[in-house]
Amino acid sequence: MINGKEAMVEEFVLHRIGTGGMTSILSDYSAVLQGPEEQEFLRRLFLKPFNGVGETHAFATREEGGTNDLQELCAELQKGKELVAVSRAMAKQLIEVAQEHEVRTGDLFVVRFHGVELGGARLDAVGLYKFDDKEVFLESRAEANGLSMHLKRGLGGRKPDQALLVLFTPEEPTLLVIDDDARSGFWQQAFIDLRAKQDHVNSTRNLLEMTRTFITEQLPQDYEIPKADQIDLLNRSVQYFKENTAFDRTSFAKEVFQSEEVIGSFDRFGDRFKEERAVDLDDRFEISAHAVKRQARVFKSVLKLDKNFHIYIHGDRERIERGVDENGRKYYKIYYDQEA
Repeated sequence: MINGKEAMVEEFVLHRIGTGGMTSILSDYSAVLQGPEEQEFLRRLFLKPFNGVGETHAFATREEGGTNDLQELCAELQKGKELVAVSRAMAKQLIEVAQEHEVRTGDLFVVRFHGVELGGARLDAVGLYKFDDKEVFLESRAEANGLSMHLKRGLGGRKPDQALLVLFTPEEPTLLVIDDDARSGFWQQAFIDLRAKQDHVNSTRNLLEMTRTFITEQLPQDYEIPKADQIDLLNRSVQYFKENTAFDRTSFAKEVFQSEEVIGSFDRFGDRFKEERAVDLDDRFEISAHAVKRQARVFKSVLKLDKNFHIYIHGDRERIERGVDENGRKYYKIYYDQEA
């Protein structure tokens, strides 16, 4: 999704968010670490966790019921306002929200970035990270009488419990979110107040999910379709997204499903899916390679036969023959050119 290899962590502020009677501590200074080793550590700590995020969001608009207090504070940072003052306001807002939820005491980092790459563009960004726990590590020191070792607690390889990366893309910011307790509504709704962003990333993700659900759940209800044929349709769907840079619903349906009857069923299912899931399903959009890579993982191409065999099908459906022998036993006959 993002490329942070050339990004610069310009400065960051650390606050302590106290809950359940614990005291909060708001810092009045920021830290700047510009050395190559320090910058590499900060990129790993603050940007690497977002490598696995596959959805994009935006701040909710006022018409959708959001107050967007956090959005306004992020806009101030985009305009160049001092990080310490704005981060203190963000921390106070988080403390207020935390009082209404069962939230653990933790550290809040507010970070200003430059040069985070998204879709080939280098962008300024702001990150907010809440760490509830620290990891234990062993520190060794060379002293006059030899080596000393001490157990300490700190941050290194630990992923934040909640995090938000605000990328200042044109028109409106793009949000990437990490939340280990998404069902609570604390981070995403009460604090950030977000909505799914209508862009090519989510369009790719939604269309692939709709297609997978149609092939695996709806299509077997409409027609008698062997599992091998379902897998073939799943493989052809993913292949279309991998081989094309732009999606066109008409060409996709013809290439994958071919039958006009099945295409009609696919279109009707898409209308229901869009309404029930409250998602956008555009007819044309630029395909997100990152979204395809992530979503393809759930497109299962495994043919399970009783408890004896698992057959992975990745290629030509014409090389698989299905039948029943004279004793009533079902079989698959597989043709191949060479054995690996």
